[in-house]
Amino acid sequence: MRTRERRAAEAITAYLARDGRDPDPRELAQVVGTALGASGCALVVGDQRFQWGTGDSWAEQDVEHGGAVCGVLALAPESLGPAPAVAAVLGAPVAVVRLALETDQLRRAGDAAARALVDERWRAAAEMEAERRGLERDLHDGAQHQLVALRMSLALAAHRVSAGGGRQHVEELVARLDDAEKVLVETAAGILPEVLATAGLAAALRTELDRHDVVALDLAGLRRRYPTPVESAVYYIVLEAVNNARKHAPGARITVTAWDSYEGLAFSVADDGPGFAAAAPHAGLPNLTARAASVGGVVQVRSAPGEGTTVSGVVPF
Repeated sequence: MRTRERRAAEAITAYLARDGRDPDPRELAQVVGTALGASGCALVVGDQRFQWGTGDSWAEQDVEHGGAVCGVLALAPESLGPAPAVAAVLGAPVAVVRLALETDQLRRAGDAAARALVDERWRAAAEMEAERRGLERDLHDGAQHQLVALRMSLALAAHRVSAGGGRQHVEELVARLDDAEKVLVETAAGILPEVLATAGLAAALRTELDRHDVVALDLAGLRRRYPTPVESAVYYIVLEAVNNARKHAPGARITVTAWDSYEGLAFSVADDGPGFAAAAPHAGLPNLTARAASVGGVVQVRSAPGEGTTVSGVVPF
């Protein structure tokens, strides 16, 4: 080993032992170039060049580690010639640099893929919301209008019937149509209630659930608004969880809680009913899970016989 290469190898060793940090490729190029008396030194790793100094002509030498080329050592001027002993000492640190660069590239690619997935998820949720609004308009302008017209026709028929069971039958039909219209209006409004769109999740839950004596609301921790797809998803998850509790635990007290957490919009629906074995299939849970997943959220159910049931979840934002 020539004296200058030995000096460079010692300088590399001293640099790597200085504080245990991963090698910086530009600093490493400076250490090598200075020890060899070069005007310029560069380490080429992958598609990146880390250079110290300048030069008009360069001598290049492959840097290998474990039998594979992991980089290139370039020295200026070219008259310095190849430095195989220096390249051999650089094998391990250049391999570390290459691994760090590849890891960073993979992380960036993963981040980009995650952002693309989030964008696609929100785009899908927005499209679903637009379809629901379109259906709401269709129900209001089409089917509801037809029901109203039919009810008026039946009322006219009832007016013309003078006596007998025919009149009573028509009046019963009118009453049934009144009920059907009410259900249709509530269904159309339930696709995206106006109060949910204008005043937010807390107001919408109060409007819908305050009328139920067995339901207690704790919404003091919900102070901000969230995107419409998020609020809509949580709104329907909560309503379905409340309906499940009323169906499977009649008479049980139900507590609905929603709050702004560090993770996002959090919520829970807890009842003090008989509970069930949580591992067993439970009606409605697949719908809750799917609705939460549509906006990137999660839902979990905790229950045991005699301990009530809690449906909780969070939608990150």
